[in-house]
Amino acid sequence: MKLRIARDELLMGLQRVQGVVEKRNTMPILSNILFEAKADDAVDIVATDLEIGMRGLYKAKVEERGSATLAARKLYEILKELKEGDIDLTVGDNNWATIQAGKSQFKIVGLPSSDYPALPAIEREGLTPLTGAGLLELIRKTLFAVGDNDARYILNGLLVTLISSEKKTTLRLVGTDGHRLAVAEQELTAPAIKDAPKEIKAIIPKKAAHEIRRLLEEGESEPLIGFTKNLMIFRKSGLLLTSRLMEGNYPNYQQVVPKEKDTAGRVTADRAELEGALRRVGVLSRDKTNAVKVTFSSGKMVLFSNNPDVGEATEELPVKYSGEPVTTGFNARYLLDVLNVIDGESVSLQMDAPLSPCLIREPGNPGFTCVVMPIKV
Repeated sequence: MKLRIARDELLMGLQRVQGVVEKRNTMPILSNILFEAKADDAVDIVATDLEIGMRGLYKAKVEERGSATLAARKLYEILKELKEGDIDLTVGDNNWATIQAGKSQFKIVGLPSSDYPALPAIEREGLTPLTGAGLLELIRKTLFAVGDNDARYILNGLLVTLISSEKKTTLRLVGTDGHRLAVAEQELTAPAIKDAPKEIKAIIPKKAAHEIRRLLEEGESEPLIGFTKNLMIFRKSGLLLTSRLMEGNYPNYQQVVPKEKDTAGRVTADRAELEGALRRVGVLSRDKTNAVKVTFSSGKMVLFSNNPDVGEATEELPVKYSGEPVTTGFNARYLLDVLNVIDGESVSLQMDAPLSPCLIREPGNPGFTCVVMPIKV
């Protein structure tokens, strides 16, 4: 295989696959990426960890067609240090690659491309068009709540639901780790696909959602998404990302979402003020639980933290509240994560009792709901 490619074009391809490449090195070849030069004017760059796969097509001048696998991390580190310009990449029969850029030359060892795992075959039909900014917003507002290596395997995934009718399609994302829950949904401008099921539910791994988010943050074209029995397909401007779906039953999250009540039992606070107060009071909270005691009373909210080894902190801020006084406790980090994805100037919180779930809403955005469980302090 022999080709010439712009340094920036190759660097972009390598940046995209860094998150997919397997770092634990259970199979050495999964630390590599696959180059496939099948045409005269482009090269495919492929990465997989056997769960998630990514394929992208990049402009190149191919002098000799072929394929090769090279170490993803080392190649990326080399490319970052090179100046702009063209790069000549040559791979011989012994799987050694020569990278020539100006007066710099590198030789790195590869592995046989025949040993590289194949990505699943993908049908082009049945994908739903989305607005890139809309999907990015939904992922941003829910991904923080997804479990991280949670013992309950299914909580390490994001629940994706596509609800189709004759006139509209609704996309809903749900994330929870058992301590907090985030639900975000929006109507898609695209009409429902003919003969599509009325409801499709799928659970995608957190890692796959992270990769989709990274690709969407690049902007550019509108993506397509689709699901088969055990696979999610995501397409975007010459890029294909596939992910195995997680198997299992997602918890009935609707059971824990409290019913919204009248304004008397609801606290409305300035989002930036509450975030700042939580950060300051959280400095002296206990390290493991980040526990902050919260008291709602008429017209004000008081935050208090106490750490016997360090000291204590108190802060009061004005809020709109006319219900009975309530004292409870929260993990400050959980509340901060929610406030971080709210874009409006205010936030509303509602609790029925000191240890009941706290319903958090963003005024003016009915498609977003968050629930945070309190803790004893």
